[in-house]
Amino acid sequence: MLALKTLLHPTDFSEHSRYAFRLACSLARDHGARLVVVHVVMTLGPELVPAGEAVTQLQPEGYQQKLWDDLHQVQSPDPSVPVEYRLAEGDPAEEIVRLAKETGCDLIVLGTHGRTGLERLLMGSVAEQVVRKAPCPVLTVKATEAVSSLIP
Repeated sequence: MLALKTLLHPTDFSEHSRYAFRLACSLARDHGARLVVVHVVMTLGPELVPAGEAVTQLQPEGYQQKLWDDLHQVQSPDPSVPVEYRLAEGDPAEEIVRLAKETGCDLIVLGTHGRTGLERLLMGSVAEQVVRKAPCPVLTVKATEAVSSLIP
């Protein structure tokens, strides 16, 4: 059986992420593991940033504080589950993999949108990239009624 001491849950605050978070909390509680919740802000490439401006200058005032506030709204329904919050900037898949290594996580619990066709071709799949590059197992969760039955 897989020994779980640290779980990583990347969130984009979507419905799929909420389902994945609830499942991650349940797993963390059942295994006595800590849960690291991260939101990654995708940075703009240099070709998209006006010359001489930093990316942070393009964000509205208070943007980072709002992200921290949103992140801290992701609360475990079980107070016995230790939750740590992280905010990162960069390519979402790369940052998730980096944090998985940094935290020594044993499992990544990631919501997936299940994009297909043109949308997936244009946007790529963060979940797919994480599955390919992660140093640990990855559990992808799509918001469905079947998943609801697994979560207390």
